Amino acid sequence: FEMKDLGSPIAVTGSHAQRISGSLMSSVTCFSTLGQVSMNRSCLYRSPSMPENLNRPVLKRIVKCQDNETPIKVKRRCSRARNEPEGDVTLKKTASLSNMDIIKILDQDNGLRQLIGDFSKVYALPTVTGQHQDLRYITPETVAALLSGQFQSLIDKFYILDCRYPYEYKGGHIKGAVNFHRQEDIFEFFLKKPLLPSVPQKHLILVFHCEFSSERGPKMCRYLREEDRAMNEYPALHYPELYVLKGGYKEFFPEYKDLCEPQSYCPMHHQDFKAELMKFRTKSKSWNMERRKRDQITRLMKL
Repeated sequence: FEMKDLGSPIAVTGSHAQRISGSLMSSVTCFSTLGQVSMNRSCLYRSPSMPENLNRPVLKRIVKCQDNETPIKVKRRCSRARNEPEGDVTLKKTASLSNMDIIKILDQDNGLRQLIGDFSKVYALPTVTGQHQDLRYITPETVAALLSGQFQSLIDKFYILDCRYPYEYKGGHIKGAVNFHRQEDIFEFFLKKPLLPSVPQKHLILVFHCEFSSERGPKMCRYLREEDRAMNEYPALHYPELYVLKGGYKEFFPEYKDLCEPQSYCPMHHQDFKAELMKFRTKSKSWNMERRKRDQITRLMKL
């Protein structure tokens, strides 16, 4: 059975087809039975000399189609079967996987989830769950171990990208961290001339963070990955191994002050830097608008 409503055929499930056909067959049976009874009755009382075809109306009577139904119920059911529009048939909704279901399925395959972005190696650093499911998080303890050289056998080079505003960075940052608060600076440093590990068998990793690693750090991490993907043929990447410091500088500083310089912490909403914060936020909005325009122009050129 198919419905042609709205210009496209919609297949009806078997159960619905049986329900519709059952109602229609019941209606046909009722009227067929009535017709046969009327004809047979007329034949019983017909005179032999009377012609068979007479132009007179055929009388009908209500016949029970089922033992437990009254004539009124039969008549109502037959009427509903005639008047029921096909468009009222409800279709069963098919089950679909949500994003969380897909993530759970991927998590079950630990081998696949442990591969870096280009699927060439497993992650060198132990990861933990974080705020964003699509990113890889490491703990402050792991960053401290990285700085102390405990992963030298696996990692050739590593960069810690501090995505806070300059006044926050100057107020205290992780030793060796580089300040990148603009997307243009990240593109210029890492993608204009991509960096390579001196030993191909070893890893080159990037660690992003901001004050809490909830917005600016993850945003910069995603930006680099998106631009990297656009420059390469999938699944190849210049930087397949990206991490985010869970908890950001706020969580790292109290535990490892000796690994920070200067040994202090300047929050983003510091009273002394309200004007600086307003200035950088305004610039950030204008940079984002310019980037969106460039992206739109690039997409139009590809059409």
